[in-house]
Amino acid sequence: MRRYQSAILTACFLGATSLSVPAAAQQDTDCKSPVTQSDMTYCSKLDWEAADKELNTAYAAAMASMKQTDSYLSDDLKGAADALRNAQRAWIPYRDKACDAYGFLARGGSMEPMLVFDCRTTLTQQRTKELQDLAKGLGN
Repeated sequence: MRRYQSAILTACFLGATSLSVPAAAQQDTDCKSPVTQSDMTYCSKLDWEAADKELNTAYAAAMASMKQTDSYLSDDLKGAADALRNAQRAWIPYRDKACDAYGFLARGGSMEPMLVFDCRTTLTQQRTKELQDLAKGLGN
């Protein structure tokens, strides 16, 4: 009994911010039609990981565009790459904290991590679109 109490206390202290997904959910999960909450959470995590990869690609393209812009500017006007880097560094903690807040809709429940992953996916996809637009520049 004491072992279970320790596990429960540990889970309470860790909360959903660790966003763990049970290992059982990872085996043979059909993300086209997930059945259990664990399956849905696992699939949400996969969606977020895919969105994050797309974000990184879009960021690299936007950064290349900003560096190119800087190369055309005089020294007193440069700063596009730095501005983008600073914006991205500020955006990541914003996304994570905003989505942690969204998770409070099901605080302590099995659905909380899924809500956080879904929120992160949505915000990441929105940011990816912004970065893609930035990479295209004004002329496109």
